[in-house]
Amino acid sequence: MSDPDYEAWVERYISAWRSNDPDEIGALFSDDAAYLPTSYSEPWQGRDKIVAEWLARKDEVGDWTFEYDVIGAIDGIGFVRGVTVYPKDAEEYHNLWEVSLDKSGSCTRFVEWWMLKPLPK
Repeated sequence: MSDPDYEAWVERYISAWRSNDPDEIGALFSDDAAYLPTSYSEPWQGRDKIVAEWLARKDEVGDWTFEYDVIGAIDGIGFVRGVTVYPKDAEEYHNLWEVSLDKSGSCTRFVEWWMLKPLPK
């Protein structure tokens, strides 16, 4: 997979994040995908579990902004650096995502590494 493949996947992720549509979320992941919301957490295993957990923690449109760069890919893993800001909560998260895609462009493994940078209130 190339950087443009990961760029396209991240754009689909952002669209699903905005819509919170279960079908759009599910379309991001393979049937047996693993999603680790933190680097050492137990993975949400399988598309149905990922969708359920995502929706249980969903963000509402307008509550956040997100900027990112696909910084590269190696050995089938894409790396995405992002910044998520929640203005109402005065929080800024700096993220590194590991995204493994299969040949169809579905994510098979997603790992979030993040650090919170509190904003002045």
